[in-house]
Amino acid sequence: MNDFMHSTDRTGSPRSDALTLRKPVSEDGAAIWDLVRACKPLDENSVYCNLLQCDHFRDTCVVAEKDGEVVGWISGYIVPNEDTLFVWQVAVGEKARGLGLAGKMLDEIMEREECIDVDRMKTTITEDNDASWALFRKFARRHGGELTDDPHYHEDDHFGGRHDTEHMVTITLPEPLAAAA
Repeated sequence: MNDFMHSTDRTGSPRSDALTLRKPVSEDGAAIWDLVRACKPLDENSVYCNLLQCDHFRDTCVVAEKDGEVVGWISGYIVPNEDTLFVWQVAVGEKARGLGLAGKMLDEIMEREECIDVDRMKTTITEDNDASWALFRKFARRHGGELTDDPHYHEDDHFGGRHDTEHMVTITLPEPLAAAA
């Protein structure tokens, strides 16, 4: 568990605004679902899906908490038979925006023992999602990785015209981050 932010109030006195990064537990499922619903235009999964992510994939997911409230979430998993972390979803609530939280959550996951052999990160991003492109480009630069992308899940072929094409973004890292830490 990592506390990464402390600040002061207007008088300069310490204020406990600590954001805590931790592995999720199954009881976080409903709060995560609420967070994702509040972060439009993120695709909503079911509460049950979020509960399973917290339970089955907790080692490759992260929750950010502030004052007992879930304000950030990344779901991910290690791709079977690959040394690749696939990042499924990134959500940062209004109360935690502008703090670099998403990047810190990515780093938190990648520095875990469970990711010791991970040398690639993948995610899918629609062409118009500027915030996600910026997040993953910044992550690649910060870690000396190479970012490539290709249209992967096509609007008509995969989504029946109901969702924009998702580009498969791959960040190849010079060395696994957990091993380097």
